[in-house]
Amino acid sequence: MYFKRQTFMVFGLSKSGQSAAKFLLENKAIVYLYDETVNERTERVLQDMEKLGAKRIGKEDIPRMAEICDGLVLSPGIPIDHPIAVAFKRNRKAVLGETELAARVMRCPILAVTGTNGKTTVVTMLTEVLNKGGVCASACGNIGTPMIEYARLAETDVAVAEISSFQLETLQSLRPHISIILNVTEDHLNRHYNMENYLFLKRKLLKNSTETEYAVLNYDDPNVRIFAEKTKAKTLYFSVKERVAGAYYENGDLYFGKEKILSVSDLPVGGLHNVQNALAVIAAAKIMGISNTEIVSGLTEFKGIKHRVETIGEANGVTFIDDSKGTNVDATLKAVEMMQKETVLLLGGKNKGYDYGKLFEILPKTKIIHAVVYGENRFALLKSAREYNYESVTLCDKFDFAVHIAALKAKSGQAVLLSPASASFDEFANYEERGEKFAEIVQSFLPTNTEDGYAEEMEDETE
Repeated sequence: MYFKRQTFMVFGLSKSGQSAAKFLLENKAIVYLYDETVNERTERVLQDMEKLGAKRIGKEDIPRMAEICDGLVLSPGIPIDHPIAVAFKRNRKAVLGETELAARVMRCPILAVTGTNGKTTVVTMLTEVLNKGGVCASACGNIGTPMIEYARLAETDVAVAEISSFQLETLQSLRPHISIILNVTEDHLNRHYNMENYLFLKRKLLKNSTETEYAVLNYDDPNVRIFAEKTKAKTLYFSVKERVAGAYYENGDLYFGKEKILSVSDLPVGGLHNVQNALAVIAAAKIMGISNTEIVSGLTEFKGIKHRVETIGEANGVTFIDDSKGTNVDATLKAVEMMQKETVLLLGGKNKGYDYGKLFEILPKTKIIHAVVYGENRFALLKSAREYNYESVTLCDKFDFAVHIAALKAKSGQAVLLSPASASFDEFANYEERGEKFAEIVQSFLPTNTEDGYAEEMEDETE
């Protein structure tokens, strides 16, 4: 792409939109900026971007943008069927995301990870393993740092990219050296309408793969396993149930082919889902030529990711666990299965179109003793609980109040788990902000004196 002679409208000023705009401006493109949200943050962003040469536009300017611009750069949070995107398409103009922009200019190998759950964990694990093995690897994409920020990585470097279904809506050019698809369970149906569309988007990651690329697929997920039938890529599987061509779990150990790599007991993070994550990493690392010793070193030093079943403190004998990243039913069930103590569960937030029946059907078989439901979807959650005769529920409105109620419900020796099975957008900008608020409230439960040294220890941990 010859940016110097092109004009773009960037719609949405999230991290992704800001990074795309900066890249285009650095490459001498003409850039117009628009965001439907008007607040202090967007105003600051607009002012900063104007200093770099961007031009802000208002709602009244939108109709002419589809005529004068060569393309629309759409932030992931904005659906592909938004009226502005439709107007650009009708004018035969490009509609792309920041990730697509990156895919068109990056020259280094890309290892791309998608799936409903586990993406961030696998990207982080794999990046650590590759760096242990002497590969200069950078984690990017949906994990937090937009791919376009790494547009100038050397051809000898590697980008490990977390790719969401939102990003896949506007991706056309990406051809990862390794595509890793972890699982596909019900998520984002309020955006993608049905599972067929959601599966189609996840399968798009393999769209451009040829015989020189690789696909690492979850054999245990029937939705993912069949992706092998429609890709030219060389396929390796990972499985916790069967011995497969790739990485698998057997009798407490993790194997690749006939080689034992390490034991489950060596992994510092628990849960069957983390065994699956480690197997996916092993398969990808072996493709990249990483030795067993270096794989083990990377995996055993991995301590988990923030807001994913993260113990953040203890007050009055109650352990508080942050799983704010559990934004769908499947993720919450995985967190619930990890609980060893009797636990009060915090559920709620923005409705993403889920059927919560599966959740309340399984909860009585777990360590969960009570659920506190809150947020925009609290009545939908309560309705599902009643349909499945789950009666140990407290209903409240706001998040702050729900955390305090959960803390009162839990007794010494028990736990409070924040794993909302819902998006955060009813009260928060993202799941990170929700998790930080949870930690802030929990911190208020801690004793203010430091006679036993505990408060000091907690301060160190939160830093």
